[in-house]
Amino acid sequence: MENEFLKTEEEIVKALKTVYDPEIPINIYDLGLIYKVDIDGAMNVAIDMTFTAPNCPAADFIIEDVRQKVESIDGVKSAQINLVFEPEWDKDMMTEEAKLELGLL
Repeated sequence: MENEFLKTEEEIVKALKTVYDPEIPINIYDLGLIYKVDIDGAMNVAIDMTFTAPNCPAADFIIEDVRQKVESIDGVKSAQINLVFEPEWDKDMMTEEAKLELGLL
């Protein structure tokens, strides 16, 4: 069962890396917008995520894209996306690859 959770978690990360903020050419995972991914025993997924700014004009689009992509993964029963703003996002949450891509290194 643990292997199934690990495999599902890997698939979720892969799916999240295909979701982009239309204004930034980096995926939301590498931007550090994903704070937590939980999978329960029934394969329901709960994701805590944020945005680079609280008034992101693409918020609804991005949240729905995340939900659809996660729910399309084999074995996932449902995906609940929780929008949080604590802790506040900052550029230090980005991966080194994202910082390099944006010229911050």
